[in-house]
Amino acid sequence: MEIWIWYALLSALFASAVAILGKIGLQGIDVTLATSIRAVIMAVFLTGSALVLGKWKLLSSIDSRAFGFILVSGIAGALSWLFYFLALKLGPATGVSALDRLSVVFVFILAVIFLGEPLTWKTGVGSLFLLFGAFLMVWK
Repeated sequence: MEIWIWYALLSALFASAVAILGKIGLQGIDVTLATSIRAVIMAVFLTGSALVLGKWKLLSSIDSRAFGFILVSGIAGALSWLFYFLALKLGPATGVSALDRLSVVFVFILAVIFLGEPLTWKTGVGSLFLLFGAFLMVWK
């Protein structure tokens, strides 16, 4: 199995922990404040990781175009987590997480449009299954 698959599975595992721990932690706390605290903790952890791994010396190798896309990606990530925590505070963790995973379908559509990734019957059917599965998990 390729290493990126293991990394993606670890990402999914830790994302599930975010949903459960976040749902518990949001009890009686403002969502924006909780998201901000989480972001600060993430920034400190990731900055420390970059320092320990000696990655800061690579900062000058990032051109302005790449930096701009990373900047906008950071804003999109912040908005994603703000809305995720808002939904998590109000709804069930399983339903919120299932709908949040529809990002896979959105990535598929945007990757076909903007990145030229192939639109195949397998990716189309897989996206439909994801869409159907997410709605089954939230449908009452």
